[in-house]
Amino acid sequence: MSAFNKSEVQLFLLIGFPGLEHAHIWISIPICLMYLVAIMGNSTILFIIKTEPSLHEPMYYFLAMLAISDLGLSFSSLPTMLRIFLFNAMGISPNACFAQEFFIHGFTAMESSVLLVMSLDRFLAIHNPLRYSSLLTSNRVVKMGLILAIRSIFLVLPFPFTLRRLKYCRKNLLSHSYCLHQDTMNLACSDNKINVIYGFFVAVCTMLDLVLIILSYMLILKTVLSIASLAERLKALNTCVSHICAVLIFYVPINTLSAMHRFGKHKSPLVVILIADIFLLLPPLMNPIVYCVKTPQIRKKVLGKFFNKCRR
Repeated sequence: MSAFNKSEVQLFLLIGFPGLEHAHIWISIPICLMYLVAIMGNSTILFIIKTEPSLHEPMYYFLAMLAISDLGLSFSSLPTMLRIFLFNAMGISPNACFAQEFFIHGFTAMESSVLLVMSLDRFLAIHNPLRYSSLLTSNRVVKMGLILAIRSIFLVLPFPFTLRRLKYCRKNLLSHSYCLHQDTMNLACSDNKINVIYGFFVAVCTMLDLVLIILSYMLILKTVLSIASLAERLKALNTCVSHICAVLIFYVPINTLSAMHRFGKHKSPLVVILIADIFLLLPPLMNPIVYCVKTPQIRKKVLGKFFNKCRR
């Protein structure tokens, strides 16, 4: 008999917005629109980078990786979010829940890693522009992408297996519209010490990415301040604005949610659910918009494709 067969809970219950169940169908409208814009925006970014030879450069390859991570996050949470808000279908089987949290945490780890290498890309471009192209060749970027994907998979691979070994007795109500590792393990009535320790390790790895990003920007700032011309300083900093926005959009909600889970004893369930939904909805929605607005090369290509279709 497998460890999971010890479980008495056959169905976990996800949650929408408590007390607003009657309005779920209306809440689903902006949620569906956000998913639609996020999927279309990131797919457009990938299409533009793939079809435009002028964008076959390291910076845009990393942007493509970010778009893939955002699409992964969107598609990972989409099924349960739509089932809850469109059909008030709260139930999810344990195996489906464990699979969903694996993909959500996996793409979250991948996005964190991509944001880190993008900060290193900006540092190299500003600190050593003459050697930038020789340091970041296409082959090296592809290898970095593969390493990031493998790292993300192996980092969260133990999650579903450690959750399966737990015993779930009576509690089956989760506190989000999708499955998260920490949320699921808290329902267990057996010893979840291994889950707590490994979950903390994964959280530390994600925070280490943020620390290294901050360190990269300290080095970037030091390099920029050594530039004599004010115009050149502003030009160098302007190339980092999109990435800084992406870092804030990603890390502020995830850190807020993590802090509320660990230290918020009297937290409002509605606030937690709202921040959790923002954590999954906001980065995939905003990243394509930010990069289209702040990156002239992307903006011109997107507008060019759009107007060409309109003329036809």
